[in-house]
Amino acid sequence: MVTIFKDTSYLSQRAAELFVDAAQEAVQKNGRFTVALTGGSSPKELYQLLAKAPYKDQMPWEQTYIFWGDERWVPLTDDRSNAKMAKELLLDKVPVPQEQIYPMWEDMEPQAYAQKYEQILKDHFKGQVPAFDLILLGMGDDGHTASLFPHTEVLQEQSRWVQAYYLEPQSMHRITLTAPLLNQAKRILFMTFGENKAKALYEVLEGERNPEEYPSQLIRPQQGEIYWFVDDKAASRLEKYK
Repeated sequence: MVTIFKDTSYLSQRAAELFVDAAQEAVQKNGRFTVALTGGSSPKELYQLLAKAPYKDQMPWEQTYIFWGDERWVPLTDDRSNAKMAKELLLDKVPVPQEQIYPMWEDMEPQAYAQKYEQILKDHFKGQVPAFDLILLGMGDDGHTASLFPHTEVLQEQSRWVQAYYLEPQSMHRITLTAPLLNQAKRILFMTFGENKAKALYEVLEGERNPEEYPSQLIRPQQGEIYWFVDDKAASRLEKYK
């Protein structure tokens, strides 16, 4: 489902409503809410909304488990850290138990930690299909999502849930949930803003299938729902959804 917004503040408000709805539904059905957060600029206003009334008061924080879709391999004190941003804007301001927050970082080799993070997920889901209740994603102007970048080997992954690798253009390691795991989610929400995303968004949603060039095309939930919340600038090239 694609929804185009003229006002990014209203977009973030609708995202907050979806976030709360997913949490309440999950807790009602299963007694807990498991979510994967994203980084970048798109979710910042969403996190700020969730950190205050009315959304803060509607959330079952004590039954919420926080993971991340991907991360730059930097310490949690680094300004480039997705977890640091989420902590400052949201997690320090709501009563989520600290032991239910799982940032993608530990002072060890990234590939080893990817295996450890995968084991954390296996323990959390207790051998069941690893279906997140909600995964938040952004999309870069190159069509990447999470740390699934164009023409990287991780795009071919079929069995692992978490992978770490060195991203040459950025001269740094990245760690990411893989497409097979992302596609198990019950709900996925893409938030995409800005004219610089327009070409990639068109290619992902209306162009020929070419996930090597536009990895966001890999995200097709098997049984869950996918939502694209985009602003009118990012949607400027779309035809089918206007």
